[in-house]
Amino acid sequence: MKTLQDYIDKLNKLNFKEMYNNDFFLTWEKTDEELEAVWTVADALRFMRENNISTKVFESGLGISLFRDNSTRTRFSFASACNLLGLEVQDLDEGKSQVAHGETVRETANMISFMADVIGIRDDMYIGKGNAYMHEVADSVEEGHRDGILEQRPTLVNLQCDIDHPTQCMADMLHIIHEFGGIENLKGKKLAMTWAYSPSYGKPLSVPQGVIGLMTRMGMEVVLAHPEGYEVMPEVEEVARKNAEKSGGSFKRTNSMEEAFKDADIVYPKSWASFAAMEKRTNLYGEGDFDGIDKLEKELLAQNAQHKDWACTEELMKTTKDGKALYLHCLPADITGVSCETGEVDATVFDRYRTPLYKEASFKPYVIAAMIMLSKFADPADVLKKLEEKGTPRVFK
Repeated sequence: MKTLQDYIDKLNKLNFKEMYNNDFFLTWEKTDEELEAVWTVADALRFMRENNISTKVFESGLGISLFRDNSTRTRFSFASACNLLGLEVQDLDEGKSQVAHGETVRETANMISFMADVIGIRDDMYIGKGNAYMHEVADSVEEGHRDGILEQRPTLVNLQCDIDHPTQCMADMLHIIHEFGGIENLKGKKLAMTWAYSPSYGKPLSVPQGVIGLMTRMGMEVVLAHPEGYEVMPEVEEVARKNAEKSGGSFKRTNSMEEAFKDADIVYPKSWASFAAMEKRTNLYGEGDFDGIDKLEKELLAQNAQHKDWACTEELMKTTKDGKALYLHCLPADITGVSCETGEVDATVFDRYRTPLYKEASFKPYVIAAMIMLSKFADPADVLKKLEEKGTPRVFK
């Protein structure tokens, strides 16, 4: 078993000083050492909780959450992360706020931030909007702090935007690191990020984009597979190509799920809408063309239905490395014969991997907490050491 000092020693060898008083938008905006710092602090916090050591680094303060799309895992992970560090959580319901009466982003951001240490936002539905909105909020609180309105500048954590889902992909990566025994063991491993059929439409691009934008940094052989017409953002593919070149790995795109699965060490079959379709939907919403949106939905459902053979089956899993590839999913999965008639994955495959899937999801609260801590404390290693020395138990036993 590791000790907390092991994590502290590792942290002290990394350069992550630029994360202090900074936000977390996209994984590819962070250095390799900054990403490793997130995973190291996440593991340290988990170690502390499992060993009954208090992780309360805040005596008071708020974590503000704004979810513009439905969420289970990320919503509760953000709440858990804030609570783990000693913050209370308050949801911003825009329908119950003055946003409904025309309050500006700048004003809302400042009014909710008087005692806030972190703002978590999910805004993933509209191309060109979500990440831009997060930056507007971050710029607004920066200005508020600079003008003396806010005593502190709350850090912003991207809980999923139109470009990336960093908390999900960072949790996925930490799960992979644990499963394969360390980052050093990932070089040359093949990961298949593949589209899979879903009876619903319009699922965000941020998970597949986040996966190819992060996993290519580990020297892995990353394959993006999808039917023709389900392309992701070209600029994110370019990020993946550059990452692979730098890390000594590879990145390729194929229109064959079979090719992607063959000899793969890790598979990630997940449905998403095409970049072109998401862009069109964004424009239709901007124009208030709800008849056009309904028509587009029917077109996309019909398009999806042409690719029901894109599914993670027992037969496909047998073609992976030794027939035992690690199966990943951000959840909830569309499970054939369980949650839908035909979906992304066979029920037998999903059930066989259910425990590791839930473990995969369990890393997210610690990843989010680590992102917050690295932004709010200049020397988190010293903070961890003082918490250990204090020895305050998390609960009485």
